[in-house]
Amino acid sequence: MSSKLKETFDAASSPVTPVPPAPAALAAKVRTLAPSMTRSMQRVAEAVAGDPAGSAALTVTGLAERTGTSEATVVRTARILGYPGYRDLRIALATLAAQQAAGAAPAVTADIAVDDPLPSVVAKLAQEEAQCLADTAAALDTAQLEAAVAALAGARRIDVYGIGASHLVGQDLVQKLLRIGLIAHAPGDPHLAVTNAVQLRAGDVAIAISHSGRTTDVIEPLRVAFEHGATTLAITGRPDGELVQYADHVLTTSSARESELRPAAMSSRTSQLLVVDCLFIGVAQRTYDRAAPALSASYEALAHRHAPRSRR
Repeated sequence: MSSKLKETFDAASSPVTPVPPAPAALAAKVRTLAPSMTRSMQRVAEAVAGDPAGSAALTVTGLAERTGTSEATVVRTARILGYPGYRDLRIALATLAAQQAAGAAPAVTADIAVDDPLPSVVAKLAQEEAQCLADTAAALDTAQLEAAVAALAGARRIDVYGIGASHLVGQDLVQKLLRIGLIAHAPGDPHLAVTNAVQLRAGDVAIAISHSGRTTDVIEPLRVAFEHGATTLAITGRPDGELVQYADHVLTTSSARESELRPAAMSSRTSQLLVVDCLFIGVAQRTYDRAAPALSASYEALAHRHAPRSRR
């Protein structure tokens, strides 16, 4: 393992304090994370999501026996689901079971019921988005941000990798960078992303965006760029994910609580866009002498497309 890879791997191995999801979000959390779990952990996760009342009544030993696993597996599963330990998971399960027994309206998000009026939905979503942005801003490592801005400002070429909702965020960043005169690409095809990454060298920058930090189609091109000497940046909600092993700089994001209709891929996009805007403004400040004329030129080039139509 190269010294560069070892340093980033050691940083990724530092403990991360989980944020427990709301009880109503547990089923969505299980579906999101199950593919990355071992089969024994999947059995535990499926058991607690399928029978919260029954699981809440069991000790860690009882749940291990019910699922044919070990106590250690039960504890590890609880932590992966976002709880500090099994005790915290049991409390969430008991809360969820009580809500179900009371006949509460099904949740559309963790805080929004299916029968909530639209004005209430608007207010709750606005509050949720604001909290998501505040959490991301509070946790953002400004030293890492400064280093990433410096690398982008002097880059010969910039590649941005993302899949699904994260790709849309990558396209947003590329569009911004292009308008201030930087050469940037956001390949949407995973194979094209890897072939692009092969061409990167020292002086280039590769950015990977993945909320889970475990998306193979994002990890692979970043790894290739890393091994070819490019400066690499990860924007992720999971600084303990595999992605950060290949990142020189890591910017962590927060996300709203998951739910049936609002999974991590949707809620995380808000905080990803905040990080993207921070990067763009930082680069624009650092390169203002050339960024301002480039931005002005792009506005002028498009001005006629926004002009009001003449009336006949």
